[in-house]
Amino acid sequence: GSEGLDNVVEKEFAEGGFLEKAEAICVADNNWLGTRKPCIQYGLRGICYFFLEVAGPIKDLHSGRFGGSVHEPMVDLVNLLQSLVDTNGNILVPGVLDSVKKLTPEEEKLYEGIDFPLEGQRQASGCEKLMHNDDQKKALMHIWRYPALSVHGIEGCHSGPGAKTVIPAKVTGKFSIRLVPDQDPRTIEELVEKHCEAVFKKLGSPNHIKIYSEHGAKGFSGDPSDTNYSAARKAVECVYGVAPDLTRSGGSIPVALTMQETGRSVVLFPMGRNDDGHHGQNEKLDLNNFMCGIKAQAAYLVEFAAGKAK
Repeated sequence: GSEGLDNVVEKEFAEGGFLEKAEAICVADNNWLGTRKPCIQYGLRGICYFFLEVAGPIKDLHSGRFGGSVHEPMVDLVNLLQSLVDTNGNILVPGVLDSVKKLTPEEEKLYEGIDFPLEGQRQASGCEKLMHNDDQKKALMHIWRYPALSVHGIEGCHSGPGAKTVIPAKVTGKFSIRLVPDQDPRTIEELVEKHCEAVFKKLGSPNHIKIYSEHGAKGFSGDPSDTNYSAARKAVECVYGVAPDLTRSGGSIPVALTMQETGRSVVLFPMGRNDDGHHGQNEKLDLNNFMCGIKAQAAYLVEFAAGKAK
């Protein structure tokens, strides 16, 4: 998120601040589950973002001269990264799943009747097959209520086009874990650090590792039964003519927690579709969603005022 935004939220929603009299908060971020039906979101996953650095030689080396005679930082890093998660998305770091709440029958019912076409998810991703290709409920659970570990990139290696026979002196792997409610970022960071140090020790490499986290945020959970959420649902029905799905999101909006800590209800009111390509190339917002989003925001203000007036 924006640097300093949390401080601005804390200051302006406090007594004497510009937003002191604001009664609730609406975050128009995120996206629908599909392309057809709008939704209102009451939950987000948190996040821990990690940098895993492996260093050895004092400078980059030529593989023709040194290959086979030195312990290569890149090889060590690849071994460390593959120890974190398997090809089916199962997190291999001991203890990370211990703090995940057990699924109750009441929670399981919340996943029924939600408009989430798996084929649409597959098409939006461009993948040939999803991990949970034939089980919509299971797919949603792994996006919403279970943590996920993703490897994002490696800094310091030769990543441009063409062949290069360099042995990097230092490489940094980047990965993150999306957290769920009840998982504490600091605890997860400690578990990951302990795991990486133990795996590296078993490698017997003379290289050196350093692991650190840039930012961590807990998962967010709102109250879908309060006046704020009711106003958002009625606004969607007014504009789209259909009751929205009540959903969670696999993404993270850390400032939503800061907003909630001001004592206000925070509703997540997505405007875009799941094929908008968020944070990617050619990100878009459909014209219809743009126009209807403006109407929905206006209707939300009307409905919230009406609800508070009762």
